[in-house]
Amino acid sequence: MRRVLVLAALLWLGSGQAADFSFTDLQSHPQRLADYRGKWVLVNFWATWCPPCLREVPDLMELHRAHKDKDLVVIGVALDSTRAAVQSFVKKHNVNYPVVVGDYKQAEQVGPVEVLPTSYLYDPKGKLISYQPGAVSREDVETYIRAKSAR
Repeated sequence: MRRVLVLAALLWLGSGQAADFSFTDLQSHPQRLADYRGKWVLVNFWATWCPPCLREVPDLMELHRAHKDKDLVVIGVALDSTRAAVQSFVKKHNVNYPVVVGDYKQAEQVGPVEVLPTSYLYDPKGKLISYQPGAVSREDVETYIRAKSAR
């Protein structure tokens, strides 16, 4: 039942074109939507102090690992109080996807973040097609993408 509710909560955003975002990750690499044309891009806003965020990190790591060389990339944007807290978390948990230390003003490049976690999904053409306030799982994202790709 939970899966059905979560999938129903992935909100379709219609045909609006995405504004390109640009962040810099913890390794000082740029993370721009334009650099990922041809891939799905999941931008996940989270924080180290947020229990639902912490529960979804392992699934997001698995999702990124399974798809990064093929068709999907995960970018985490930590809305945390300190860069040191985020760096420590990423190192301790071996987070395998790009992580950005951001703030709510930077998040506006993607969209509003009213709860943590919040995820936004872009299609391979760079169009923002859905968002999920609250946690997502690998299975939720893969199921949603399969359904959208089958259309």
